[in-house]
Amino acid sequence: MSPVARFLARRLAYSLVVLVGVLIVVFALVHLVPGDPVRIALGTRYTPEAYEALRSASGLDRALPAQFASYLGNALTGNLGVSFRNGDPVAQILVERLPATISLAVVGIVIALLIALPAGIWSALREGRISDAIVRVTSQFGVSVPDFWLGILLIALFATTLGWLPTSGYRPLFGDPAGWLEHIVLPGLTVGLVAAAIMTRYVRSAVLDVAGAGYVRTARSKGLAPRVITSRHVVRNALVPILTITGIQLATILGGVIVVEVVFAWPGLGRLVFNAVAARDYPVIQGAVLLIAALFLLINLIVDVLYAVVDPRIRLS
Repeated sequence: MSPVARFLARRLAYSLVVLVGVLIVVFALVHLVPGDPVRIALGTRYTPEAYEALRSASGLDRALPAQFASYLGNALTGNLGVSFRNGDPVAQILVERLPATISLAVVGIVIALLIALPAGIWSALREGRISDAIVRVTSQFGVSVPDFWLGILLIALFATTLGWLPTSGYRPLFGDPAGWLEHIVLPGLTVGLVAAAIMTRYVRSAVLDVAGAGYVRTARSKGLAPRVITSRHVVRNALVPILTITGIQLATILGGVIVVEVVFAWPGLGRLVFNAVAARDYPVIQGAVLLIAALFLLINLIVDVLYAVVDPRIRLS
């Protein structure tokens, strides 16, 4: 087996082990909740008949080992149960919400990279100067600002005052591209600006670490142009930590930026989890947590592969 194949097999095995652990935790969620989850979910709609029907449909009337075996088998085939609230299949609900979350995550991370990469590199190459201080103070301010407050400010400026953009809502990309672009600008900016503030600090730190390495000093002593040193030696070797923070931020957004989605009435996974928790809709919460965990693992696997592409020493280790 080639080094690349061994590297991928090892990372995939780690991901599968973690996913099994997540399945166990997600299954235990309903059983760790104080009280009877079916009774709580029914609320004022409770009747003995409705209680027994929902308990039977959820499989909670069987022994615990049988419940876990059934849940595991159903989850592996994509059957995540039905919603306590409306009786719709959980998998269908998640599939309907996923495009909005993916589009917001992609737009947000692109905005973050467009800001963080040049700002972080610029700040690191001018360490100790006024421009470096401005970037550091600005990024610290961005990290400190709550995302919901930033979203409200953007709504007040671009939607209420200027009237350029809608305050909330969502349009599908393939059904209404112009409407999608118009509605995603403000939530995308909110997510992207917050992520950019975090990523700028990591990019600056990564570039500074590499800029002080011996091979960079050797390149300078050979008389190479500063642009060549920056692009070929500094930035390229700083890509591994930059990929790490990019993957973390992307996975965080895909996991659901709950407050931002609530502020902009964005129909993504974060808002779905918020509504499910409020309604005690445990099958939806279980399914959403499982999907978010799978997205995290997928992003981590992709980042691991990119590590191997960027730095051959990693895939040979």
